[in-house]
Amino acid sequence: MPDRVLLKPGPLDRREFALVRKHPEAGAEIVRPLRSFEAPEPAVLHHHEHFDGTGYPYGLRGNEIPLSARIVAVADSFDAMTTDRPYREGLPVAEAFQRLEDGRGEQWDPDAVDAFLAAYAGAGEPDSILERRQ
Repeated sequence: MPDRVLLKPGPLDRREFALVRKHPEAGAEIVRPLRSFEAPEPAVLHHHEHFDGTGYPYGLRGNEIPLSARIVAVADSFDAMTTDRPYREGLPVAEAFQRLEDGRGEQWDPDAVDAFLAAYAGAGEPDSILERRQ
């Protein structure tokens, strides 16, 4: 991804956004020869698919999306939300947690969201995470 796109301080134009949408396929090509863990390519290729089928690059939905990609999607989204970008400051963790909750079943696999929230908080149940952050 060119720095002029990644570091752009304002909104992306149509062509720039089209470049961003190609990064899963480019990333999959990069990791294809890696043997550091089993089959990294599907996780990279499909991490922008949405649980409701509205994502990219192929519009997969639900369990059509490889489990590894559903997990990476939640972690990647949390990282993106909480990290400062040239065009905005990162969100507080509690707000990012809420956005993950709000996108359960639409953007993200509900089970992957629950597992992430539980793991992040070091708790066994997502309900206890929600109680702690309020």
